[in-house]
Amino acid sequence: MKLFGSHRVGLGAAPIGNLFREVSDADAAATVSAAWDAGWRYFDTAPHYGLGLSERRLGSVLRGMPRDSYVLSTKAGRLLVDSGVAAPDDEGFAVTSPLRRQWDFSADGIRRSLESSLSRLGVDRVDVVYLHDPDDHYEEALRTGFPALAALRDEGVIGAMGAGMNQSAMLADFVRETDLDVVMLAGRYTVLDHAAALDDLLPACVEHDVQVVAVGIFNSGLLSNPRPLPGATFDYAPADAARLATANRLADICDTHAVPLPAVALQFPLAHPAVTGIAVGCHTPTQVQSNAALEHAPISPALWDDLRTARLLHPDAPVPE
Repeated sequence: MKLFGSHRVGLGAAPIGNLFREVSDADAAATVSAAWDAGWRYFDTAPHYGLGLSERRLGSVLRGMPRDSYVLSTKAGRLLVDSGVAAPDDEGFAVTSPLRRQWDFSADGIRRSLESSLSRLGVDRVDVVYLHDPDDHYEEALRTGFPALAALRDEGVIGAMGAGMNQSAMLADFVRETDLDVVMLAGRYTVLDHAAALDDLLPACVEHDVQVVAVGIFNSGLLSNPRPLPGATFDYAPADAARLATANRLADICDTHAVPLPAVALQFPLAHPAVTGIAVGCHTPTQVQSNAALEHAPISPALWDDLRTARLLHPDAPVPE
């Protein structure tokens, strides 16, 4: 299964689950519709995003579209259980809910998670299920999580199986040790932070014919503006001085070539042969439209040469032609 068509950009739906701030139902629906109008046909969500809110909002729009015309992925590993007491979420989403996350990579937990996701999305199947952030659950992922996904794939309940993480090393291990179809790499193959993935995960994916979806390409905000804004975040925390300095050096070279830093950030990961596409998180239709334009912004080869000369780009990193 090829996850992306002619448009190699898709929508990451964490923001419409109220990541960091509230988004109205109307704005969430308009954001998904704007992605559709931009030609994006890959949509990624997870139970974790807003304690199910992202899945419900995404599904409310997509269930009106022909099911065979888009690719839909969600995740498993965090079951949502009812505590009976509504409380504000404490994991970055502006929601109040009685639901709580419970780690569970067992075969039963994976199936229960998928059943709940299908109900919230309002669809009868999803194309991809990723094990979500199994960093501290390596053995359980290998022993029960991936076999459960493989069984669902064999039964035709899902089209493909994968893992989504914020690190490359463990994903590389999973690629070598299991029969994954795809991995979702968050924040570790960006123009700012790509050396480790070039060394371990991406070669493994090429060798084993595993697709890579690169997400977090703006490093959670640091690269999302022509120059880092005050209070810019890296990996969902305030960026330290070293990261800010590097991002500003990137911006200096982009300014020299009259190219916005976000265009360089968006196009960079797409040049690697293992990367099938990217998913970009958007809160508003305007963000969708801006990011859609970045996919086709012209970038001179001289800009990439200057980044290498400044040692801001790994010598082996492929760049767009």
